[in-house]
Amino acid sequence: MEIKEDLINIHHFLPHREPMLMADYILELTKEKVVTSFEIKEDNIFVHNDEFVEAGLIENLAQTCSSILGQSFFENPEADTKVIGFITNIKKIELFALPKTGDKIISKASLISQYENICTIFCETFNQGELLIRAEINLFIQEVKS
Repeated sequence: MEIKEDLINIHHFLPHREPMLMADYILELTKEKVVTSFEIKEDNIFVHNDEFVEAGLIENLAQTCSSILGQSFFENPEADTKVIGFITNIKKIELFALPKTGDKIISKASLISQYENICTIFCETFNQGELLIRAEINLFIQEVKS
């Protein structure tokens, strides 16, 4: 998949900000599917010895998955909406490889089931076509009242 620069800014769909933002752009977004890209930089908090560690990959997957559920809270980009998301369960996770600094990873997530603000999502992350990690994650997202 070719990464374009004129894509959806993920800030409109996630509550995360630096240094915990682990996705840069949304390449594709529907009610059932999302694809994100993320460039791994040297100063990332999950980089150790020039590798993006397991916890970073899991956080990237969770943020990618959250975009599916979070989009309903951010339909109006001008709104001052604040949400918080929680991983409630990781049913299965398989790690195959770790990407390096400078790599641009692509994460894909597909909605399996949803009940209100709780969902189960299957997700995978790739680096130049190589499968790095895959998991089935349960997420909960809630709006935070000011």
